[in-house]
Amino acid sequence: MFLGLDLGTSELKALLLNDQHQVLATARAPLTVQRPQALWSEQDPASWWQALQQVMDSLQRSHPEALSQLQGVGLSGQMHGAVLMDAQGDVLRPAILWNDGRSAAQCEQLTQQVPDLSRITGNLAMSGFTAPKLLWVREHEPALFAQTKRVLLPKDWLRWQLTGEAVSEMSDAAGTLWLDTGLRDWSDMLLAACGLDRSHMPRLVEGSAVSAFLKPELCRRWGLPERVPVAGGAGDNAASAVGMGLVRPGQGFVSLGTSGVVFVSGARFAPNPAQGLHAFCHALPGRWHQMSVMLSAASAVTWAAKNLAFADEASLLAAAAQLPLPDRRTAPLFLPYLSGERTPHNQPLATACWFGLTAAHGREALAYAVAEGVAFGLRDGLQTLGSPEPALQSLSLVGGGARDAWWAQLLADALGLPLTLHEGAETGAALGAARLAWLACGASLDEVCITPPVSHTFASDAAQHAALSQRHVRFQALYRALLPEFLRLV
Repeated sequence: MFLGLDLGTSELKALLLNDQHQVLATARAPLTVQRPQALWSEQDPASWWQALQQVMDSLQRSHPEALSQLQGVGLSGQMHGAVLMDAQGDVLRPAILWNDGRSAAQCEQLTQQVPDLSRITGNLAMSGFTAPKLLWVREHEPALFAQTKRVLLPKDWLRWQLTGEAVSEMSDAAGTLWLDTGLRDWSDMLLAACGLDRSHMPRLVEGSAVSAFLKPELCRRWGLPERVPVAGGAGDNAASAVGMGLVRPGQGFVSLGTSGVVFVSGARFAPNPAQGLHAFCHALPGRWHQMSVMLSAASAVTWAAKNLAFADEASLLAAAAQLPLPDRRTAPLFLPYLSGERTPHNQPLATACWFGLTAAHGREALAYAVAEGVAFGLRDGLQTLGSPEPALQSLSLVGGGARDAWWAQLLADALGLPLTLHEGAETGAALGAARLAWLACGASLDEVCITPPVSHTFASDAAQHAALSQRHVRFQALYRALLPEFLRLV
Protein backbone atom coordinates (compact mmCIF):
# COMPACT_ATOMS: atom_id res chain seq x y z
CA MET A 1 0.00 0.00 0.00
CA PHE A 2 1.38 3.41 -1.00
CA LEU A 3 0.26 6.93 -0.13
CA GLY A 4 0.60 9.93 -2.44
CA LEU A 5 0.24 13.44 -0.98
CA ASP A 6 -0.15 16.28 -3.48
CA LEU A 7 0.03 19.85 -2.18
CA GLY A 8 -1.71 21.98 -4.81
CA THR A 9 -2.57 25.66 -4.78
CA SER A 10 -6.30 25.18 -4.22
CA GLU A 11 -6.34 21.86 -2.37
CA LEU A 12 -4.25 19.13 -0.77
CA LYS A 13 -5.03 15.67 -2.07
CA ALA A 14 -4.21 12.24 -0.63
CA LEU A 15 -4.40 8.98 -2.60
CA LEU A 16 -4.03 5.36 -1.51
CA LEU A 17 -2.67 2.99 -4.15
CA ASN A 18 -2.18 -0.76 -3.89
CA ASP A 19 0.38 -2.88 -5.73
CA GLN A 20 -2.26 -3.87 -8.34
CA HIS A 21 -2.45 -0.23 -9.55
CA GLN A 22 -5.85 0.20 -7.89
CA VAL A 23 -6.70 3.53 -6.26
CA LEU A 24 -8.45 2.55 -3.06
CA ALA A 25 -9.28 5.99 -1.74
CA THR A 26 -8.74 9.71 -2.14
CA ALA A 27 -9.27 12.57 0.29
CA ARG A 28 -9.14 16.32 -0.29
CA ALA A 29 -8.88 19.46 1.81
CA PRO A 30 -9.35 22.95 0.30
CA LEU A 31 -6.76 25.73 0.43
CA THR A 32 -7.06 29.46 -0.22
CA VAL A 33 -4.59 31.99 -1.62
CA GLN A 34 -4.02 35.38 -0.03
CA ARG A 35 -3.27 38.41 -2.24
CA PRO A 36 -2.47 41.27 0.18
CA GLN A 37 -1.13 43.49 -2.62
CA ALA A 38 -1.18 43.64 -6.40
CA LEU A 39 1.03 40.89 -7.93
CA TRP A 40 1.38 39.13 -4.55
CA SER A 41 0.30 35.53 -3.95
CA GLU A 42 0.88 33.89 -0.56
CA GLN A 43 -0.23 31.02 1.67
CA ASP A 44 0.38 30.27 5.33
CA PRO A 45 2.27 26.95 5.56
CA ALA A 46 0.28 26.19 8.71
CA SER A 47 -2.78 25.82 6.48
CA TRP A 48 -0.95 23.11 4.51
CA TRP A 49 -0.25 21.16 7.68
CA GLN A 50 -3.86 21.53 8.82
CA ALA A 51 -5.02 20.26 5.42
CA LEU A 52 -2.64 17.30 5.56
CA GLN A 53 -3.88 16.34 9.01
CA GLN A 54 -7.46 16.65 7.76
CA VAL A 55 -6.95 14.25 4.82
CA MET A 56 -4.97 11.78 6.91
CA ASP A 57 -7.58 11.79 9.67
CA SER A 58 -10.22 11.19 6.99
CA LEU A 59 -8.33 8.22 5.53
CA GLN A 60 -7.72 6.84 9.00
CA ARG A 61 -11.46 6.84 9.65
CA SER A 62 -12.43 5.38 6.26
CA HIS A 63 -9.52 3.01 5.49
CA PRO A 64 -7.73 2.04 8.73
CA GLU A 65 -6.82 -1.43 7.43
CA ALA A 66 -5.16 -0.01 4.31
CA LEU A 67 -3.16 2.51 6.36
CA SER A 68 -2.01 -0.26 8.70
CA GLN A 69 -0.33 -1.89 5.67
CA LEU A 70 1.28 1.27 4.31
CA GLN A 71 4.73 0.66 2.83
CA GLY A 72 5.73 4.14 1.67
CA VAL A 73 4.73 7.78 1.20
CA GLY A 74 5.43 10.03 -1.78
CA LEU A 75 5.12 13.81 -1.97
CA SER A 76 4.13 16.08 -4.84
CA GLY A 77 3.53 19.80 -4.73
CA GLN A 78 3.22 23.22 -6.26
CA MET A 79 6.66 24.36 -7.36
CA HIS A 80 8.78 27.48 -6.75
CA GLY A 81 7.26 28.57 -3.43
CA ALA A 82 9.55 29.98 -0.75
CA VAL A 83 9.14 28.90 2.88
CA LEU A 84 11.60 30.80 5.08
CA MET A 85 12.57 29.27 8.42
CA ASP A 86 14.68 30.45 11.34
CA ALA A 87 17.29 28.51 13.33
CA GLN A 88 14.56 26.87 15.43
CA GLY A 89 12.66 25.70 12.34
CA ASP A 90 9.85 28.22 12.76
CA VAL A 91 8.27 29.79 9.67
CA LEU A 92 9.15 33.48 9.42
CA ARG A 93 6.50 34.76 7.00
CA PRO A 94 3.75 33.50 4.67
CA ALA A 95 5.09 31.42 1.81
CA ILE A 96 5.52 33.35 -1.47
CA LEU A 97 3.93 31.22 -4.19
CA TRP A 98 4.72 30.24 -7.77
CA ASN A 99 2.26 32.75 -9.25
CA ASP A 100 3.59 35.73 -7.28
CA GLY A 101 4.84 38.48 -9.58
CA ARG A 102 6.49 40.97 -7.24
CA SER A 103 10.14 40.15 -8.02
CA ALA A 104 10.55 41.29 -11.64
CA ALA A 105 13.30 43.77 -10.70
CA GLN A 106 15.15 41.04 -8.80
CA CYS A 107 15.04 38.80 -11.89
CA GLU A 108 16.89 41.47 -13.85
CA GLN A 109 19.35 41.90 -10.98
CA LEU A 110 20.08 38.17 -10.82
CA THR A 111 20.51 37.91 -14.59
CA GLN A 112 22.99 40.78 -14.60
CA GLN A 113 24.88 39.42 -11.61
CA VAL A 114 25.17 35.88 -13.04
CA PRO A 115 25.41 36.08 -16.85
CA ASP A 116 25.69 32.27 -17.01
CA LEU A 117 22.37 31.77 -15.22
CA SER A 118 20.51 30.34 -18.24
CA ARG A 119 23.38 28.01 -19.11
CA ILE A 120 23.57 26.68 -15.54
CA THR A 121 19.85 26.36 -14.84
CA GLY A 122 18.45 25.95 -18.35
CA ASN A 123 15.91 28.67 -17.57
CA LEU A 124 15.36 32.41 -17.61
CA ALA A 125 15.00 34.27 -14.34
CA MET A 126 11.24 34.66 -13.81
CA SER A 127 9.39 36.14 -10.90
CA GLY A 128 7.66 32.84 -10.23
CA PHE A 129 10.95 31.11 -9.40
CA THR A 130 12.29 30.87 -5.87
CA ALA A 131 15.62 32.69 -6.09
CA PRO A 132 14.20 36.13 -7.06
CA LYS A 133 11.77 35.85 -4.14
CA LEU A 134 14.71 35.63 -1.73
CA LEU A 135 16.35 38.64 -3.34
CA TRP A 136 13.08 40.54 -2.86
CA VAL A 137 12.99 39.56 0.82
CA ARG A 138 16.62 40.58 1.25
CA GLU A 139 15.82 44.03 -0.19
CA HIS A 140 12.41 44.70 1.36
CA GLU A 141 12.50 42.65 4.59
CA PRO A 142 16.19 42.67 5.54
CA ALA A 143 15.69 41.86 9.24
CA LEU A 144 13.65 38.80 8.32
CA PHE A 145 16.18 37.76 5.69
CA ALA A 146 18.91 37.90 8.33
CA GLN A 147 16.95 35.43 10.46
CA THR A 148 16.52 32.97 7.57
CA LYS A 149 18.52 29.80 8.14
CA ARG A 150 16.65 27.45 5.82
CA VAL A 151 14.59 27.79 2.63
CA LEU A 152 12.22 24.97 1.70
CA LEU A 153 9.83 24.39 -1.18
CA PRO A 154 6.18 23.81 -0.20
CA LYS A 155 6.07 20.00 -0.39
CA ASP A 156 9.49 19.83 1.29
CA TRP A 157 8.18 21.88 4.21
CA LEU A 158 5.49 19.20 4.61
CA ARG A 159 8.28 16.60 4.55
CA TRP A 160 9.95 18.56 7.37
CA GLN A 161 6.71 18.37 9.35
CA LEU A 162 6.31 14.66 8.64
CA THR A 163 9.90 13.52 9.18
CA GLY A 164 11.95 16.29 10.79
CA GLU A 165 14.35 16.13 7.81
CA ALA A 166 15.17 18.95 5.36
CA VAL A 167 15.28 17.20 1.98
CA SER A 168 14.36 18.09 -1.58
CA GLU A 169 14.61 16.28 -4.92
CA MET A 170 15.76 17.16 -8.40
CA SER A 171 12.54 18.04 -10.24
CA ASP A 172 11.34 20.58 -7.67
CA ALA A 173 14.83 21.92 -6.91
CA ALA A 174 15.30 22.63 -10.64
CA GLY A 175 12.55 25.26 -10.32
CA THR A 176 14.42 27.35 -7.76
CA LEU A 177 17.15 28.83 -10.04
CA TRP A 178 19.69 27.54 -7.53
CA LEU A 179 20.22 24.13 -9.16
CA ASP A 180 22.83 23.29 -11.77
CA THR A 181 20.22 21.36 -13.73
CA GLY A 182 22.63 19.40 -15.92
CA LEU A 183 24.73 18.31 -12.93
CA ARG A 184 21.72 17.79 -10.60
CA ASP A 185 23.41 19.66 -7.75
CA TRP A 186 23.14 23.05 -6.05
CA SER A 187 25.08 25.87 -7.73
CA ASP A 188 27.30 27.66 -5.24
CA MET A 189 27.53 30.63 -7.61
CA LEU A 190 23.78 31.15 -7.78
CA LEU A 191 23.31 30.65 -4.05
CA ALA A 192 25.99 33.24 -3.32
CA ALA A 193 24.30 35.71 -5.67
CA CYS A 194 21.27 35.55 -3.37
CA GLY A 195 23.24 35.86 -0.14
CA LEU A 196 22.86 32.15 0.62
CA ASP A 197 24.98 29.01 0.74
CA ARG A 198 24.46 25.26 0.96
CA SER A 199 23.68 25.45 4.68
CA HIS A 200 20.40 27.16 3.74
CA MET A 201 19.45 24.37 1.36
CA PRO A 202 17.96 20.92 1.98
CA ARG A 203 19.99 17.91 0.94
CA LEU A 204 19.08 16.46 -2.44
CA VAL A 205 17.88 12.98 -3.41
CA GLU A 206 16.30 11.55 -6.55
CA GLY A 207 12.51 11.48 -6.59
CA SER A 208 12.38 7.69 -6.51
CA ALA A 209 14.81 7.39 -3.58
CA VAL A 210 14.08 7.23 0.14
CA SER A 211 14.46 10.71 1.65
CA ALA A 212 13.54 10.13 5.31
CA PHE A 213 11.08 8.25 7.54
CA LEU A 214 7.82 9.34 9.13
CA LYS A 215 7.99 10.46 12.75
CA PRO A 216 6.98 7.61 15.11
CA GLU A 217 4.30 9.72 16.79
CA LEU A 218 2.59 10.33 13.45
CA CYS A 219 2.70 6.62 12.64
CA ARG A 220 0.96 5.93 15.96
CA ARG A 221 -1.60 8.69 15.39
CA TRP A 222 -2.71 7.38 12.00
CA GLY A 223 -2.30 3.65 12.68
CA LEU A 224 0.68 3.18 10.34
CA PRO A 225 3.52 0.66 10.56
CA GLU A 226 6.42 1.70 12.79
CA ARG A 227 8.91 2.74 10.10
CA VAL A 228 7.48 4.19 6.89
CA PRO A 229 9.85 5.63 4.27
CA VAL A 230 9.09 8.88 2.46
CA ALA A 231 10.23 9.07 -1.18
CA GLY A 232 11.91 12.14 -2.59
CA GLY A 233 8.77 12.80 -4.63
CA ALA A 234 8.43 15.43 -7.33
CA GLY A 235 7.19 18.81 -8.37
CA ASP A 236 3.56 18.60 -9.41
CA ASN A 237 4.10 18.30 -13.15
CA ALA A 238 6.88 15.72 -12.99
CA ALA A 239 4.68 13.79 -10.56
CA SER A 240 1.77 13.94 -13.01
CA ALA A 241 4.06 12.51 -15.70
CA VAL A 242 5.01 9.61 -13.42
CA GLY A 243 1.34 9.10 -12.56
CA MET A 244 0.44 8.85 -16.25
CA GLY A 245 3.50 6.71 -17.08
CA LEU A 246 4.95 9.47 -19.29
CA VAL A 247 8.61 9.05 -18.39
CA ARG A 248 10.17 8.02 -21.69
CA PRO A 249 11.54 10.44 -24.33
CA GLY A 250 8.84 11.94 -26.52
CA GLN A 251 6.00 11.23 -24.11
CA GLY A 252 4.15 14.19 -22.65
CA PHE A 253 0.94 15.82 -21.54
CA VAL A 254 -1.11 18.97 -21.42
CA SER A 255 -2.26 19.96 -17.94
CA LEU A 256 -5.38 22.04 -17.36
CA GLY A 257 -5.02 22.96 -13.71
CA THR A 258 -4.77 26.32 -11.98
CA SER A 259 -1.90 26.88 -14.39
CA GLY A 260 -1.57 25.34 -17.83
CA VAL A 261 1.38 23.19 -18.84
CA VAL A 262 2.76 21.44 -21.90
CA PHE A 263 5.26 18.82 -20.65
CA VAL A 264 7.54 16.56 -22.72
CA SER A 265 9.96 13.99 -21.26
CA GLY A 266 13.52 13.71 -22.56
CA ALA A 267 16.67 11.68 -22.04
CA ARG A 268 19.02 14.67 -21.76
CA PHE A 269 19.27 18.20 -20.50
CA ALA A 270 18.02 20.29 -23.46
CA PRO A 271 17.59 23.95 -22.43
CA ASN A 272 15.93 26.50 -24.70
CA PRO A 273 15.31 29.51 -22.46
CA ALA A 274 14.93 32.19 -25.15
CA GLN A 275 11.13 32.03 -25.11
CA GLY A 276 10.63 31.11 -21.49
CA LEU A 277 10.65 27.33 -22.02
CA HIS A 278 11.62 25.47 -18.84
CA ALA A 279 14.24 22.72 -18.79
CA PHE A 280 14.00 20.77 -15.52
CA CYS A 281 15.16 17.48 -14.07
CA HIS A 282 12.59 14.71 -14.21
CA ALA A 283 11.66 12.87 -11.04
CA LEU A 284 13.65 9.81 -12.12
CA PRO A 285 17.46 9.51 -12.23
CA GLY A 286 19.20 10.46 -15.48
CA ARG A 287 16.09 12.03 -17.05
CA TRP A 288 15.02 15.59 -17.78
CA HIS A 289 12.00 17.29 -19.32
CA GLN A 290 10.94 20.45 -21.12
CA MET A 291 7.89 22.37 -20.01
CA SER A 292 5.97 25.47 -21.05
CA VAL A 293 3.85 27.16 -18.40
CA MET A 294 0.95 29.60 -18.63
CA LEU A 295 -0.09 31.05 -15.30
CA SER A 296 -3.89 31.16 -15.69
CA ALA A 297 -5.58 28.14 -17.28
CA ALA A 298 -8.51 26.51 -15.46
CA SER A 299 -8.23 29.40 -12.99
CA ALA A 300 -9.22 31.76 -15.82
CA VAL A 301 -12.42 29.77 -16.29
CA THR A 302 -13.06 29.89 -12.54
CA TRP A 303 -12.57 33.66 -12.57
CA ALA A 304 -14.84 34.14 -15.58
CA ALA A 305 -17.58 31.90 -14.15
CA LYS A 306 -17.68 34.01 -11.01
CA ASN A 307 -17.65 37.37 -12.78
CA LEU A 308 -20.08 36.39 -15.53
CA ALA A 309 -22.52 35.02 -12.91
CA PHE A 310 -22.41 31.37 -14.00
CA ALA A 311 -23.17 28.82 -11.30
CA ASP A 312 -19.77 27.17 -11.74
CA GLU A 313 -17.05 26.38 -14.26
CA ALA A 314 -19.06 23.54 -15.80
CA SER A 315 -21.97 25.90 -16.45
CA LEU A 316 -19.66 28.39 -18.18
CA LEU A 317 -18.17 25.71 -20.42
CA ALA A 318 -21.63 24.33 -21.22
CA ALA A 319 -22.73 27.82 -22.31
CA ALA A 320 -19.59 28.25 -24.42
CA ALA A 321 -20.24 24.91 -26.11
CA GLN A 322 -23.69 26.11 -27.18
CA LEU A 323 -22.29 29.05 -29.15
CA PRO A 324 -22.87 28.26 -32.87
CA LEU A 325 -19.78 27.73 -35.01
CA PRO A 326 -20.30 30.90 -37.11
CA ASP A 327 -20.54 32.99 -33.94
CA ARG A 328 -17.27 31.52 -32.65
CA ARG A 329 -15.48 33.04 -35.62
CA THR A 330 -16.66 36.53 -34.62
CA ALA A 331 -16.43 36.08 -30.84
CA PRO A 332 -14.19 38.43 -28.85
CA LEU A 333 -10.59 37.39 -28.25
CA PHE A 334 -9.50 36.83 -24.66
CA LEU A 335 -5.94 37.28 -23.41
CA PRO A 336 -5.76 34.96 -20.37
CA TYR A 337 -3.02 36.82 -18.49
CA LEU A 338 -4.82 37.31 -15.18
CA SER A 339 -1.56 36.80 -13.26
CA GLY A 340 0.95 37.87 -15.91
CA GLU A 341 2.51 35.18 -18.09
CA ARG A 342 5.54 32.92 -18.33
CA THR A 343 5.89 30.99 -21.58
CA PRO A 344 6.57 32.41 -24.10
CA HIS A 345 6.41 36.02 -22.90
CA ASN A 346 8.07 36.03 -19.46
CA GLN A 347 5.99 39.11 -18.67
CA PRO A 348 4.63 39.34 -15.09
CA LEU A 349 2.95 42.66 -15.95
CA ALA A 350 0.84 41.27 -18.81
CA THR A 351 -2.87 41.63 -18.12
CA ALA A 352 -6.03 39.94 -19.34
CA CYS A 353 -8.71 41.45 -21.57
CA TRP A 354 -11.63 40.75 -23.87
CA PHE A 355 -11.09 42.44 -27.22
CA GLY A 356 -13.55 42.98 -30.04
CA LEU A 357 -16.76 43.30 -28.02
CA THR A 358 -19.93 44.50 -29.74
CA ALA A 359 -23.53 44.91 -28.61
CA ALA A 360 -24.31 41.60 -30.33
CA HIS A 361 -22.13 39.60 -27.93
CA GLY A 362 -23.69 37.91 -24.91
CA ARG A 363 -22.02 36.13 -22.03
CA GLU A 364 -21.94 32.87 -24.04
CA ALA A 365 -19.52 34.54 -26.47
CA LEU A 366 -17.45 35.86 -23.55
CA ALA A 367 -17.38 32.38 -22.04
CA TYR A 368 -16.27 30.86 -25.34
CA ALA A 369 -13.51 33.46 -25.68
CA VAL A 370 -12.09 32.51 -22.26
CA ALA A 371 -11.97 28.78 -23.06
CA GLU A 372 -10.44 29.53 -26.46
CA GLY A 373 -7.93 32.02 -24.99
CA VAL A 374 -6.59 29.37 -22.61
CA ALA A 375 -6.25 26.98 -25.56
CA PHE A 376 -4.32 29.63 -27.48
CA GLY A 377 -2.03 30.25 -24.52
CA LEU A 378 -1.22 26.53 -24.43
CA ARG A 379 -0.66 26.57 -28.20
CA ASP A 380 1.89 29.37 -27.69
CA GLY A 381 3.62 27.09 -25.19
CA LEU A 382 3.58 24.10 -27.51
CA GLN A 383 5.21 26.16 -30.26
CA THR A 384 8.17 26.99 -28.00
CA LEU A 385 9.07 23.28 -27.89
CA GLY A 386 10.29 23.50 -31.47
CA SER A 387 10.88 20.01 -32.91
CA PRO A 388 11.42 17.60 -30.00
CA GLU A 389 12.99 14.22 -30.70
CA PRO A 390 11.23 11.93 -31.14
CA ALA A 391 8.48 14.06 -32.71
CA LEU A 392 5.24 14.39 -30.78
CA GLN A 393 2.47 12.11 -32.03
CA SER A 394 -0.05 12.92 -29.32
CA LEU A 395 -0.26 14.27 -25.79
CA SER A 396 -2.11 13.05 -22.73
CA LEU A 397 -4.54 15.36 -20.96
CA VAL A 398 -4.46 15.79 -17.18
CA GLY A 399 -5.76 18.19 -14.54
CA GLY A 400 -9.19 19.24 -13.33
CA GLY A 401 -10.02 20.99 -16.60
CA ALA A 402 -9.63 17.66 -18.41
CA ARG A 403 -13.04 16.59 -17.09
CA ASP A 404 -14.89 18.70 -19.69
CA ALA A 405 -15.05 16.87 -23.04
CA TRP A 406 -16.03 19.94 -25.08
CA TRP A 407 -13.06 21.95 -23.79
CA ALA A 408 -10.74 19.00 -24.39
CA GLN A 409 -11.89 18.82 -28.02
CA LEU A 410 -11.41 22.58 -28.45
CA LEU A 411 -7.89 22.19 -27.12
CA ALA A 412 -7.09 19.30 -29.48
CA ASP A 413 -8.35 21.38 -32.41
CA ALA A 414 -6.32 24.41 -31.33
CA LEU A 415 -3.09 22.44 -30.82
CA GLY A 416 -3.48 20.31 -33.94
CA LEU A 417 -2.59 17.16 -31.97
CA PRO A 418 -4.65 14.21 -30.71
CA LEU A 419 -5.20 14.33 -26.95
CA THR A 420 -5.73 11.17 -24.91
CA LEU A 421 -7.60 11.10 -21.64
CA HIS A 422 -6.55 8.34 -19.26
CA GLU A 423 -8.44 6.77 -16.41
CA GLY A 424 -7.55 8.65 -13.22
CA ALA A 425 -6.13 11.65 -15.11
CA GLU A 426 -7.56 14.09 -12.56
CA THR A 427 -5.44 12.49 -9.81
CA GLY A 428 -2.20 12.44 -11.83
CA ALA A 429 0.13 14.20 -9.38
CA ALA A 430 -1.10 12.35 -6.30
CA LEU A 431 -0.93 9.07 -8.23
CA GLY A 432 2.61 9.94 -9.34
CA ALA A 433 3.62 10.64 -5.75
CA ALA A 434 2.28 7.24 -4.68
CA ARG A 435 4.15 5.59 -7.56
CA LEU A 436 7.40 7.26 -6.50
CA ALA A 437 6.85 5.81 -3.02
CA TRP A 438 6.42 2.40 -4.66
CA LEU A 439 9.70 2.85 -6.58
CA ALA A 440 11.48 3.95 -3.39
CA CYS A 441 10.40 0.67 -1.81
CA GLY A 442 12.31 -1.26 -4.47
CA ALA A 443 9.88 -1.85 -7.36
CA SER A 444 11.07 -1.60 -10.96
CA LEU A 445 10.26 1.24 -13.36
CA ASP A 446 8.56 -1.11 -15.84
CA GLU A 447 6.39 -2.51 -13.05
CA VAL A 448 5.31 0.86 -11.68
CA CYS A 449 5.30 3.45 -14.49
CA ILE A 450 2.69 1.94 -16.75
CA THR A 451 0.28 4.14 -18.71
CA PRO A 452 -3.29 3.91 -17.37
CA PRO A 453 -5.98 2.76 -19.83
CA VAL A 454 -7.20 5.38 -22.32
CA SER A 455 -10.78 6.40 -21.61
CA HIS A 456 -11.17 8.75 -24.58
CA THR A 457 -9.21 10.17 -27.49
CA PHE A 458 -9.88 13.64 -28.88
CA ALA A 459 -8.72 13.74 -32.51
CA SER A 460 -7.86 17.12 -33.97
CA ASP A 461 -10.31 18.23 -36.67
CA ALA A 462 -8.40 19.72 -39.63
CA ALA A 463 -11.10 22.26 -40.55
CA GLN A 464 -11.48 23.48 -36.97
CA HIS A 465 -7.70 23.64 -36.56
CA ALA A 466 -7.44 25.86 -39.65
CA ALA A 467 -10.19 28.19 -38.42
CA LEU A 468 -8.68 28.42 -34.94
CA SER A 469 -5.24 29.04 -36.45
CA GLN A 470 -6.58 32.20 -38.08
CA ARG A 471 -7.92 33.45 -34.76
CA HIS A 472 -4.65 32.48 -33.07
CA VAL A 473 -2.77 34.84 -35.41
CA ARG A 474 -5.02 37.67 -34.24
CA PHE A 475 -4.55 36.55 -30.62
CA GLN A 476 -0.76 36.84 -30.94
CA ALA A 477 -1.04 40.20 -32.71
CA LEU A 478 -3.24 41.51 -29.90
CA TYR A 479 -0.61 40.66 -27.30
CA ARG A 480 2.11 42.42 -29.32
CA ALA A 481 -0.09 45.50 -29.74
CA LEU A 482 -0.79 45.73 -26.01
CA LEU A 483 2.75 45.00 -24.83
CA PRO A 484 3.77 48.70 -24.65
CA GLU A 485 0.75 49.32 -22.43
CA PHE A 486 1.85 46.52 -20.06
CA LEU A 487 5.35 47.96 -19.85
CA ARG A 488 4.01 51.37 -18.83
CA LEU A 489 3.06 49.73 -15.54
CA VAL A 490 6.73 49.29 -14.62
